[in-house]
Amino acid sequence: MPVISTPHAFNEPQLYVDLQSIFGRSLFLKCEGFNFAGSIKLKAATEMVETAEREGLIKPESILVESSSGNLGVALSMIAASKGYQFLCVTDSRCNLSTRLLMEALGSRVHTITDLDANGGFLGARIDYVQALSDSDDRYVWLSQYTNPSNWKAHYHRTGPEIAQSFPRLDVLFVGVGTTGTLMGCARYFREWHRPVRIVAVDATGSVIFGGAPGRRMIPGLGMSMRPPLLDESYVDEVVHVEETDTIRACHRLARNGFLFGGSTGTVVSGAMRWLADHDANDLTAVAIAPDLGERYLDTIYQSNWLQHLYGEDVLTEDGTDDGSWAAGPVVPTRQASRSPRQPQSGDGGEQDREA
Repeated sequence: MPVISTPHAFNEPQLYVDLQSIFGRSLFLKCEGFNFAGSIKLKAATEMVETAEREGLIKPESILVESSSGNLGVALSMIAASKGYQFLCVTDSRCNLSTRLLMEALGSRVHTITDLDANGGFLGARIDYVQALSDSDDRYVWLSQYTNPSNWKAHYHRTGPEIAQSFPRLDVLFVGVGTTGTLMGCARYFREWHRPVRIVAVDATGSVIFGGAPGRRMIPGLGMSMRPPLLDESYVDEVVHVEETDTIRACHRLARNGFLFGGSTGTVVSGAMRWLADHDANDLTAVAIAPDLGERYLDTIYQSNWLQHLYGEDVLTEDGTDDGSWAAGPVVPTRQASRSPRQPQSGDGGEQDREA
């Protein structure tokens, strides 16, 4: 039996849900939320902190600081508590209340940005605050998930090999994108594998990661308002964009079958099912990565007043009928995707008001 002494020592690596009975197509969903941080961000957080420790960047008087609107902040809070570090999470006013309370319960400080930046989002303002804080006081150690190679290396060393071990005949992998750490780590791993694997990135409509038009995004997790510094499109075969209404429908369809997943997972599932339908891909071995569970979304995605206020009374139906259907955005080969109009400078991450 597993016996641990630190919370980040446990992370269930080989749990999959077969979605055939729920969506009518074969797709294996890799569940990354079964750890004490509740999401896949535990891997990146652990890798970034331990790399900083090895490089001597963290000292007894250090204060870890990071910009996050959710899951990464929780993961870093947990690790900081375990290791005896101070941690300051810079978030924004759209961070779920339960997430803020969880970080504070773990002993972290939370600073909430309320003013929009020049791009109409919060991320730029969060980054500016962290940068100014780091410049003003040497005690602050900014891990910078947006530019830190340890972000993708965590998935190159762990997530990719975990999937390969369970599915040696894998044909296609669906990965949601934000900072693109998970995407880049898995894509790099499978580029070196013994057989070709098609890598399909799943993005939120309104995100500009792959050159799309910016738009409103209310569900935390996926998407950015600038091109992620970690992204290398040469490793990505196709991109699917998913509307938030389709994310919500996928989440509720899963919940009606007893699986309570978060918004990022709903987006990935919706995009993957659209891709599989478009390719009539019943004979492919397909895996999708589920980054999170659903408890932190009980007052948003699973709360009827929140849904109806933002998306209308018929958000859970298609054409007014509760058939559980959805329609993810078009599948786009990355060679056709235009570049983001502005390249971020080093340390400039860039989603509109999201992360993880």
